[in-house]
Amino acid sequence: MKQHLNNTEETEQFGAQLWELLPPKCLVFLQGDLGAGKTTMVRGFLRAAGFSGAVKSPTYTLVEEYSLADRQVFHFDLYRVVDPEELEWIGIRDYFDQDAVCFIEWPDMGKGYLPEPDVVITLTPEGSGRSLELKMIKKGL
Repeated sequence: MKQHLNNTEETEQFGAQLWELLPPKCLVFLQGDLGAGKTTMVRGFLRAAGFSGAVKSPTYTLVEEYSLADRQVFHFDLYRVVDPEELEWIGIRDYFDQDAVCFIEWPDMGKGYLPEPDVVITLTPEGSGRSLELKMIKKGL
């Protein structure tokens, strides 16, 4: 599925739609350059879930955790990972074992340590907006 998102609001709205579509346990790879809208989309997902706090990119912390009423969400940003083995040190497999939605920005930085995703979303800046491509990798979602 491909679509054009004209602005930040539409990117957040798409994230809100994901709240309705994704199951409680799901691995989503978010691909796109810096500023493409990956964190903005996660913010829309969390807002639709009722989260009202700050949503920031976990660039320096590697992971932000959100405990919601009926779902656990982990938002990873692997941009600063130098060696994929670092993911073992933070216990990344423990996150995936939980019933949680896991969003991973910069998944290529974790090659060899990340399982196959359920969904891949690619955001590409295009004019004043961005294009979005969504691929369902695992059937049954």
